[in-house]
Amino acid sequence: MRIPSVNEIKQKFACGTPLARRVVSKVRELFQKGELSELTDEVLKKIFEETKKEYETPHLRRVINATGVVVHTNLGRAPLPTLALEHIYTIGKYYSNLEFELDSGRRGSRYVHVQELLKEITGAESALVVNNNASAVLITLNTLAKGKEVIVSRGELVEIGGSFRIPEVMTWAGCILREVGTTNKTHLFDYERAINENTGLLLKVHKSNYAIVGFTHEVTTEELVALGRKKG
Repeated sequence: MRIPSVNEIKQKFACGTPLARRVVSKVRELFQKGELSELTDEVLKKIFEETKKEYETPHLRRVINATGVVVHTNLGRAPLPTLALEHIYTIGKYYSNLEFELDSGRRGSRYVHVQELLKEITGAESALVVNNNASAVLITLNTLAKGKEVIVSRGELVEIGGSFRIPEVMTWAGCILREVGTTNKTHLFDYERAINENTGLLLKVHKSNYAIVGFTHEVTTEELVALGRKKG
């Protein structure tokens, strides 16, 4: 049996190169598995139609969340309300003032549309939106503590999905990792003793996918904020 070339598939079915390559790969795969011994026009057409359907099917599909976790990161997190979806549809369908100031007629910033909302919600001085938590941590560390020490509890040196490791992120951000406390217990005085003239940040890490239980103690975010203000 001869496997057709990409050009032959393109000419026979009037399709583009990416789809033709997939068809050829599928034919080769079936042949190597011993599931295809003869390649008639009818068989090739069936393989093409099945490959085309798979190729054109969107990867993102609606699923039913029966996990018991309401806000599931692997299932798209929280569903959007109808009002938000309607606004997305309207803005996405037409042109918008994404980077344009309507009052002045000058070029604007795409970040301002959510910046004020985030400042109001968090009380932060400014805000920037990125597409994942790892990016947010990396940018924050690099901006506020590059070349300086970042103090963090040993019990919070986490690794979560996607090989996101706090020590590695600190290295990429150009920070110096300063571990305090122990795996199961870290007190406020551990942070306070570690603060020096080269301290850039006090870092509090959310342990999203595991918990240390039993003989434990950790410092709250509020306590760290108060300590940071006290030390300036």
